[in-house]
Amino acid sequence: MFTNLILTLVTARLAVAVPAPRYDVPPDPPNVNISFPPTSLGTKCPGYVASNIVKTDSSLTADLTLAGPACTLYSEDLTNLRLLVEYQTNDRLHVKIYDADLSVFQVQEEILPRPPNNNAQSSNAALQFDLVEKPFSFTVRRKENNETLFDTSSTQLIFESQYVRLRTKLPTNPNLYGLGEHSDPFRLPTQKYQRVMFNAESPFIPHNSNLYGSHPVYFEHRGDKGTHGVFLLNSDPMNININRTDDGGQYLEYNTIGGVIDLYFMAGKGPADVSKQYADIVGYSPMYPYWTFGFHQCKYGYWDVNYVAEVVANYSTANIPLEVMWTDIDHMNLRQDFTLDPERFPLQKMRELVATLHSRDQRYVLIQDPGIHANMSYATYARGLDRDVFLKNADGSPYLGVQWPGVVAWPDWFAPNTKSWWTDEIMRIFNPETGVDIDGIWVDMNEASNFCHDPNCNPTQLAIDEGDPPPPQHSPRNNTGRPIPGFPVDFQPTTTGSPSIKARNSKPLYPRQTGNGTMKGLPNRDYFNFAYHVNNHRGNLSDFTIYLNNTNRDGTKQYDTHNFYGHMMSHTTHSSMLTRRPSLRPFVLTRSTFAGSGRKVSHWFGDNESSWEHYRTSIRQMLAFVAMHQMPLVGSDVCGFNNDASEYMCARWALLGAFQPFYRNHAEISARPQEFYQWPKTILAAQKAISTRYKLLDYIYTALYHQTTDGTPMINPLFFLYPNDANTFNIQHQWFYGDAILVSPVTTDFSDSVTFYLPQDTFYDFWTHEQVNGQGMNVTKSNLTELDIPVHIRGGTIIPMRTNSANTTKALRRQDFVVLVAPGADGTAKGRLYLDDGESIQQDGVSEIEFTWDGRKFAAAGKFGYGGMSGESLTVEKVTVLGQEKAGQRGVFDAGERSVTVQGPWKLEGAFGFEV
Repeated sequence: MFTNLILTLVTARLAVAVPAPRYDVPPDPPNVNISFPPTSLGTKCPGYVASNIVKTDSSLTADLTLAGPACTLYSEDLTNLRLLVEYQTNDRLHVKIYDADLSVFQVQEEILPRPPNNNAQSSNAALQFDLVEKPFSFTVRRKENNETLFDTSSTQLIFESQYVRLRTKLPTNPNLYGLGEHSDPFRLPTQKYQRVMFNAESPFIPHNSNLYGSHPVYFEHRGDKGTHGVFLLNSDPMNININRTDDGGQYLEYNTIGGVIDLYFMAGKGPADVSKQYADIVGYSPMYPYWTFGFHQCKYGYWDVNYVAEVVANYSTANIPLEVMWTDIDHMNLRQDFTLDPERFPLQKMRELVATLHSRDQRYVLIQDPGIHANMSYATYARGLDRDVFLKNADGSPYLGVQWPGVVAWPDWFAPNTKSWWTDEIMRIFNPETGVDIDGIWVDMNEASNFCHDPNCNPTQLAIDEGDPPPPQHSPRNNTGRPIPGFPVDFQPTTTGSPSIKARNSKPLYPRQTGNGTMKGLPNRDYFNFAYHVNNHRGNLSDFTIYLNNTNRDGTKQYDTHNFYGHMMSHTTHSSMLTRRPSLRPFVLTRSTFAGSGRKVSHWFGDNESSWEHYRTSIRQMLAFVAMHQMPLVGSDVCGFNNDASEYMCARWALLGAFQPFYRNHAEISARPQEFYQWPKTILAAQKAISTRYKLLDYIYTALYHQTTDGTPMINPLFFLYPNDANTFNIQHQWFYGDAILVSPVTTDFSDSVTFYLPQDTFYDFWTHEQVNGQGMNVTKSNLTELDIPVHIRGGTIIPMRTNSANTTKALRRQDFVVLVAPGADGTAKGRLYLDDGESIQQDGVSEIEFTWDGRKFAAAGKFGYGGMSGESLTVEKVTVLGQEKAGQRGVFDAGERSVTVQGPWKLEGAFGFEV
């Protein structure tokens, strides 16, 4: 258990040289000027003619032939295309336009396994596909109300070797969401707005820019007419324009420099239904370990193992629970993957650090980057070279660039030996018996980021000029000079007689389609100077990344596969962690993502800054990723990564972050320390925030479980629960944590008040249990201290909570449950609770419990298969029913909060119930 000794809090404001930030260029300006081509551009292109149309009960195929002289707008027109239409399910329509020769690149099945085609009968389908033969165009409409959802008739299809355009009409000022990753409004702008799909390192997550991931899926919500989704399965760089024509016609237009048109239409009709249908396409999230919902701490700049230990101890001293400690690239020997700095992070003390954390039921996570230092004296590189795992130049030599260690080679994730080599390197350094027994891996810089500014780069010279890697800025030290309660004698200032750190460890560790093509990309393309410009905010597409002309081992080009390089790295790492611990759920956090990344890994929103705007941005990004991109375990760097955090903002962010799925405080090396124990306000805010989060942990863990099983989002935008309330369509700074808890944080800079929306429904104040009847109007709350965040319980729900919080999630599981019933306007309520051991892939037994309240009787029923671990509580201590006017036949009536509490205990081993 944590010590109660008072420890001087580390501020680390020492008069030492501070290394440069983790960027080689200054941040981008807050806005990028995006120019749109004239709407008449391409109007002379001939389009295509459909012929040889074959219809069945569940499909349609046709040939598409260029209808006239080639347009050659940006490159050479393809003369012969194929159309495939599949009614895959009653709610999913697949429309694919591809080249007849099957030479154009298509995303490989191993990257995104295609959903099964269930060959639904078109007569039973919710959507209807119709085409016009000449000039070819098509529409998709909802049969129930005849709403046209997609209509390509306003412009001709263009399908060239390095440019593809498809445009659809939209209603004026539509409610569009998704198309991540971005830091823009949650409801997307509809005039002169562009989303760029090209993964790029993006310091300070600029607005109107491409960021770290590509998720070309959008949701369109039409109120009582329904919600639908459209997913374009295409990984090539693209601009997606949302704008109006000169005569006011609203449209969305895809402009890609490669790949095929591979569209999946999801019928909905409810917003959450679209989320579920998207999960059917790209895959369902795994269950993450229970402990991942604890509080995490990291900073780039924890310069030795003693500093890391002191941070852990400081959290204990401040009585702030800390579940997971992280280390950035500081732990590496000269920033090389799979190594330890032998003087500042010696193996013996790292093993002691992790053993101490584990003895306190805490966890440890380390970072790895894709760039492997290209030096034969570095064993990881030598082994990789021997196993032929790196991207190559045309002459067969390793393709080189620059990353943290200096000159690097990059793994080719398509090469046959890369997965086993990467796993072997992880098994070497993270061996529980001989290495660092980590609990998770964080993969970064995997867009992939390259410090080379452009293809004219000389990597060796650039590494010299920019000083990569820099020498360590801090001298080795045996300890901090201060006692660190709870850690071994090796960390204490009284340690004597032990060998020097250097002496202890002086060496570093180490569809069906027809055609004869391969779908690996058209030959003879220009990979650097193509005519159509994708508006990458870092410049040309080969700037600051792996050059697009690089050939992968399967014969494809980075030109087509760039956007899922990080996806492949993270999924490979997930597989490696499974090999390392086959029975336990892996935890891998990645910066770069692609559609379907959420099948295996989690994501944080990259290198934000300590600003109120990025505090607000974190909400918008969470809503998109959880509800629309099927990546539930996501969050931002709490208090901001770049620049100095302020005490007041950090206190607010501590509360906000507690109601987001992934909860980690993380800062950049040149930023002031911002651990929650640094300021009086953040200590109090963090204590309240984490205590509340932990009491609700089983509730949100249950919500995760349901997202993993049927795609139901564990975080809900307001319009997901109130789809017919137009006032909710543009709300981007409130959200439902699960389906019951409405969070409405202060979002104005340094304000003590917030105006938020309460739909017309019954609510209860989470903190006071006071009933609040929403009127479908804004509500203002003032005089909110840095410890206050408005939270309401939606009527009609039941919330299982722990009676008390704890210092760790393992200790939390020893606490009994209290069940909170919040009746709706009709007097009824329902909720659910999922229980398992929190970590095993294969469970001996699980519980899926349904709670109901019919106005008089409370009941718990369902599956009660989980028997609990040693010392764990499966007891409901009490049930509290809110919104009651008087005492019933049973229970204690609280007139102040108008509730009735019935004392247990009841064991969660079988059904039970009672009348009040």
